[in-house]
Amino acid sequence: MQIRPAQEMDIEKICAFDHVVEIEDVRRTIIEDAVQHGHCHVAEHEGEILGYVILVYTFFGFGFVELLYVHSDHRRKGVGGALMQHAESLCTTEKLFTSTNLSNTNMQSLLMKLGYEESGIVHGLDEGDPELFYRKVLSNPQE
Repeated sequence: MQIRPAQEMDIEKICAFDHVVEIEDVRRTIIEDAVQHGHCHVAEHEGEILGYVILVYTFFGFGFVELLYVHSDHRRKGVGGALMQHAESLCTTEKLFTSTNLSNTNMQSLLMKLGYEESGIVHGLDEGDPELFYRKVLSNPQE
């Protein structure tokens, strides 16, 4: 598996396995914008995209993993962890934040395994499913 910056030709492949694209029109726009601005990286093996991560700096000036998504056929195989660690290696701030729904216990487990700490909760984004925020202090942020 290799992780590389996403290219325009990857957008259709990403959208084909990200099931949220089908139910939220804005998701495709987020992916297209992230690819265009160099914020999206993909995990790839033998030409197949296994997952993607979007790293932005819109969270109070800190790095923020806006999206992490792994193809359903490749979950629980280390792809998500590799993508998160890649985002950490790219991050230019001393703290990296991300969030996930309370219902997403797999992501919560991954974040705890990678050394993230809970840093807050927001109600009302998804009714009945609060958003949990996490942070990790990075020892050597990129400059």
